[in-house]
Amino acid sequence: MAVDLGRGVSETWPARIWRLLIATKDMLALLFLLLFFAVLFMLLASAPNGGAVKEGALVLRLNGAVVEQRETVSPRDLLSGNLPSSAQMQLRDIIHGLTRAATDEKVKALVLDFDGFSGAGQASLTRMGEAIAAVKKAGKPVLSFASAYGDDSYFLAAHGSEIWMEAMGQAVLQGPGGSRPYFKGLSDRLGVNVRVYRVGTYKSAIEPFTRDSQSPEAKAASQALADSLWADWQDRVSRARPQAKLNAVIGDPSVGIAASGGDMGKAAVAAGMVDHLGDAIAFGKRVSEIVGREEEDRADGYNATEFEDYLAANPPKMKGAKIGILPIAGEIVDGSAPAGMTGGDTTASLILDALADDQMKALVVRIDSPGGSAMASEKIRTALMAAKEKKIPVVISMGDVAASGGYWVAMAGDRIFAEPSTITGSIGVFAIFPTLENTLAKAGIKGDGVRTTPLSGQPDILQGTNLETDALFQAGVNDIYKRFTGLVASARKLPVARVDEIGQGRVWAGGTARQLGLVDAFGSLDDAVDEAARRANVDPGDVARTYLEAEPSFLGRLLGGMFGVRQAAAPVDIFTQLVRKEQSLFMTGLYDGSRIVTGPAIQVRCMGCRPSHFAPTDQSWLGLLKEKVFQ
Repeated sequence: MAVDLGRGVSETWPARIWRLLIATKDMLALLFLLLFFAVLFMLLASAPNGGAVKEGALVLRLNGAVVEQRETVSPRDLLSGNLPSSAQMQLRDIIHGLTRAATDEKVKALVLDFDGFSGAGQASLTRMGEAIAAVKKAGKPVLSFASAYGDDSYFLAAHGSEIWMEAMGQAVLQGPGGSRPYFKGLSDRLGVNVRVYRVGTYKSAIEPFTRDSQSPEAKAASQALADSLWADWQDRVSRARPQAKLNAVIGDPSVGIAASGGDMGKAAVAAGMVDHLGDAIAFGKRVSEIVGREEEDRADGYNATEFEDYLAANPPKMKGAKIGILPIAGEIVDGSAPAGMTGGDTTASLILDALADDQMKALVVRIDSPGGSAMASEKIRTALMAAKEKKIPVVISMGDVAASGGYWVAMAGDRIFAEPSTITGSIGVFAIFPTLENTLAKAGIKGDGVRTTPLSGQPDILQGTNLETDALFQAGVNDIYKRFTGLVASARKLPVARVDEIGQGRVWAGGTARQLGLVDAFGSLDDAVDEAARRANVDPGDVARTYLEAEPSFLGRLLGGMFGVRQAAAPVDIFTQLVRKEQSLFMTGLYDGSRIVTGPAIQVRCMGCRPSHFAPTDQSWLGLLKEKVFQ
């Protein structure tokens, strides 16, 4: 059959369909080409420009959370919407940039912008505060600006020269603490029988499933830890900014607010918390008085270099004796894991690859982890022990958290450095899983079957566990705890009985941990690198830091450039910040609970050691929690 096309021309249906397919192909090719160039443009536009550095102020916009290792963005994450909870900046990048700026003649001042800052762990804050103070000590003014100040942002601002705040802003100090969810009442209501096996009086990770509140022992330990961290926070801020009347602001802030006629901004100035009230235009004019401005600049403009551009123009030193730095960041899990988490197989492979490099003089293990899988932790420690067998020094540097599995890994070190505010210890083990015999019975469902041994079909989700299974799991937990305390006793040269006494799952601040012999010395990552160099008989001033990390794919780098700095930032007003902080604490508790139930059967994990501002926003795990536990 032919189709009349007019003017005596005809076309068959197959030919017409073929023409349509060709046209569709051409259109799709054009769309793909346009999409390619659009993505390429976005990548280039978001890439730092090292050529943009100029004399003036260095501007550090603290957008999102400061982390030890930035999470990667994979195509799967993008499609599922499982992006990082907020924008992330790496601590090492900030410290490197600030250290370089202190001696850079082009940098006339440092500007800190806290609008959008969602926080950092206290050890990270301490290191950043020291780097900011070093810039100030070098004779460069450090000016901070924010719409409002909370604990973390004020800690950093206090180390500078001038603190500016919006006239409508607030400066509110909370201190550590808050509530976490406990699920026992819900489990009882649904008939879920949570089977728990543990060693450690203070191993409170399982308490949300066995109690409706903290045990007295866990609460006492948590209170002692919070008090220690808060005392360290106040001491450092008081020394950095002695004019701040912290006791008045912390004790009863309403008194100062009432004395200022209800104006919270004026109350912050009266309390010595803030130097000046003003908007971005007033702040910009103040900075321009120091560093100058171009005629065509905006009203709030001044001569400035963005921090990302500054980093691009001042990369880390790449020549010298190679010191490998191995990040143990986030949860420790079995198998492989992307950046931001620590996979046992992934990390062990990185270590073994590094050992094959004859130029690697020493290893520094940078730990910022609450633990996780006992098996994965041991796999990493074993790989590190292979380095020691090759006479390669292994030095441990603890960040914000190095607890449970994180501390297990640290036992491979020749020397352990921590900050006074590092959270560490939690030497304890637990196993946990739910059985649904009571839940199913409510719906009229029962289980039945045959067995050949007492362990056949165990642990039985439908009918519950038997005595033999309970004894087996408890024996497994006891065995792991014995191994854990034995490792600590051997590495720290302590009697096993003493390790058991200071273990029991208890969490310690770095200062107390040093007194107990769990760490060797206070020090930063820089101190650990210097120590590793000395042990390797190389000049500490002539080393090249080589981070042992899996390189992201081209697509991963592309997505990271497009989305890595564009996640939701923290709210700027203090009241929303306070609400979000407590919401994050709740979400963190839910997330930790879901990871405990769905993770390995036996774990060395510290509950509550994850900073609340790192709570994930991906909601898929909530469905997983519901599926695994409550259905």
